[in-house]
Parts: sequence; C-alpha cells; structure tokens
Amino acid sequence: MPSLFASITPVRLLLVAFAPFMLIACSEETPQQKAPPPAVSVIEVGTQEVGEYGEFVARTDAYKTVDLRARVEGSITKRLFTEGSSVEKDQLLFEIDRENYEAAFQEADANLKSTQAEKLRTERDYQRGLELRPNGYISQSDLDTLASNSVKARASVKGAQAALKNAQVNLSYTRIYAPFAGEIGTVRYNVGNLVGPSSEPLATLLKDDPIYANIQINESSYITYLQEFSDEHGEVRVHSQPPQDAVTITLILPNGTTHEHKGTINYAGIEVNSSTGTVNLRAQFPNPTGIVRPGLYGTLIIESQDKVTQPVIPQYAVQEGQQGKFVLIVDANNTVKSRNVKVGRRLGPLWVVTAGLQAGDKIIVEGLQKVRAGAAVTSVLKYLDSKTGSLKSSPLELNSLEQAPLNTDSSNDA
Repeated sequence: MPSLFASITPVRLLLVAFAPFMLIACSEETPQQKAPPPAVSVIEVGTQEVGEYGEFVARTDAYKTVDLRARVEGSITKRLFTEGSSVEKDQLLFEIDRENYEAAFQEADANLKSTQAEKLRTERDYQRGLELRPNGYISQSDLDTLASNSVKARASVKGAQAALKNAQVNLSYTRIYAPFAGEIGTVRYNVGNLVGPSSEPLATLLKDDPIYANIQINESSYITYLQEFSDEHGEVRVHSQPPQDAVTITLILPNGTTHEHKGTINYAGIEVNSSTGTVNLRAQFPNPTGIVRPGLYGTLIIESQDKVTQPVIPQYAVQEGQQGKFVLIVDANNTVKSRNVKVGRRLGPLWVVTAGLQAGDKIIVEGLQKVRAGAAVTSVLKYLDSKTGSLKSSPLELNSLEQAPLNTDSSNDA
C-alpha cells in the first residue's frame, strides 16, 4: 500500500513549504491607508468702524396722551368716531345730552336781562333823587335807599353774568372735542350710558409721531454724560443735550429689527433715584408710519460718532468653554488652534471682537464639530454676507453692497 507522502508530488510539496512566506510578503505589500485631513470652511476676519456705545433697555411712550373725560353729568347721545382711528384737532368726538344744559343757559340768559333792566331802573331813580334832593322834594333817607337799590342792582347783574357764564361752560362741556390730532383708543362707554365727572375716561387719545423712548442710566454714566456735553466754558448744565453730530441714537424693536429713523436725546433727569442709583433719559424718534407703538420694550443704542476699526466675526463661530468665549482658527500650516476672545456689541449677525483676533485671521465657521485644537485640516475659504451672516463660495455671490471679508460693510451698526 503506497504511503500518504508518496501521493504528494514534488511541486505540491514546494507550494506547501513556501505558503507562509508568500502570505507574509503579500501583507507587507498592502500597508493601511491613512485618512485625509477633514475639510472645514474658514473665513478671513473682517473689520468695521465701530464707536463707543451703550446698550439700554428702553420703553416707548407717546408724545402726547390725554384721557377724555365727561365734565358734566348726562347720557351719551352721540359718538362720532371709530375706535382705533385717527382724528383731527378739534374734531367732535362725543356729545352728552344737552337739553337740561340748554334750558339752564336760557334761564340764566333771561335772568341776566332781567337784572340788567332792574339796574337801569334803579340808576334812573337814583339820578332823579339826586336832582330832587337839593329842593327838598325827597328826604336824605329816601335818597340813600335809591342809592342802595342801584348798588344792589349792579351786583345782581354781575351775579347773573357769572351764572350765565357757568351755564354756558356747562353747555359747552356736553360736546367733547379732540384737543390735538392723534389716534383714539377703545371706548369705555356706549351711547345711552350715563356718565359724569366721577366716571372712568370715555377713551384715550394719543399722538405717537414723534415717539419717545425712555431709558435709565447709572449715576456714573450720567455724570460722564454731563461732563462730556457741558458748554464751552466747562459749565455743567443739567438740561444740556449732545450735539447732533456727537452721537448716533438707534432704536432696536422687540422683533430685532432696527427703527429706520435715528433719534435725539431731548431730556435728562434732574435727580438720581436714591433706591436704584439711576437717572431717567429720554430720546425722541420720528415715527411717521406709526410702526413704533407706545408701551413697547426695545433696545436703545447710543454710539459715538468717533469710531475705531475693530474685528467682527459671525456669532455662530464663537463657542463657550470653561475659560470663556473662544474660536477655532487655522494657522499657516493648516493646523487648528483655539483662541480665546472677548466680544463687545452685536452688529446684526456679527459680533465685535475687542480682544483675541485681528484682521486676516482665518477662523473656522463650518465643520467645528469635526475638529479640535492641534488637528490638521483642509481649509476651504468662504465669504461672509455681513447683512445676513450667510456664507458664500465666491465674492461674486455677495450682494453688491457687500465688501470683501477684510472690509466688512459698516452700514450694519444697528
């Protein structure tokens, strides 16, 4: 019987002997592929001209407000306007039942005419007495009585005149007119309701063009304000106002949009609130469209016209860590580095950087979650739309009003 090894040919023996060496050789010829660096989007840090500024919580107030009240008692007979509408100065708004007041006026008028006639009679009698007394036709006592009657008649005329004036005023109060042009609010009493001096206001009339924005500033800022805008002799005037070209006053509305008109400071409080350490300050804004309503809460920004160039970056590029705010930058070797930054005011979608960056630094704006400090990356340069904060692949995609990233448009200071 032939052995097992006898059936294996010499060629097969060679293959079996060299198989381990062939596997080693193959494994040495296919080394593991290294992953390429992750791609991230970067922008070059741009700059804007930014002035010193303060940001305050503001509450808007109407330029004029009046509660329309009934000054005499009676039933409302007419309402001559639509709630929420605009009314003109001296426009008739309400009418209260006039019948009793017209009767009182006519009675007072008739009484005045009667007293005037009595005054004429007593004056004539007194004159006749003066003529008859020298001849002894009347006694001195009768003459004194005639004089007294004349004086009483004159007094009665004055009383009747006052009563007529009072009746005339009460009659005029039955018609309520708009003291100024404005917008009228909700009516609290309908036609037929009995109203009087003790009643609630019938409605409220307000004028909101211009509109006021009231803020409170701390006492330190208030003193600085007075010192900065004192007169040319250094005299501090409490009611001094900053020159029109010294500051820019901007109002940010509750939805984040900017009121299209700039404001002016028209009042500064004359005393410091001892409990809060603040002073009231009021700005005035044109409001021709009525878009700013009284009672809104917004943000008032006071910015100096003297500006300095500062770096600006999109808000979404800033991260928060234990050391504070930071951004990731890419250096000349395409290596990621963490950079601590200090930020100031917001300019729309941008943040002003007060420390930590300079113009031309490349910061990562997309792919932040894929990298960390010390990692190598492949950077792709993008361009920032400073109005919206969106990124563009080419400068040609930016709006015609936008500048290249190194000179971000400064029209977005709001």
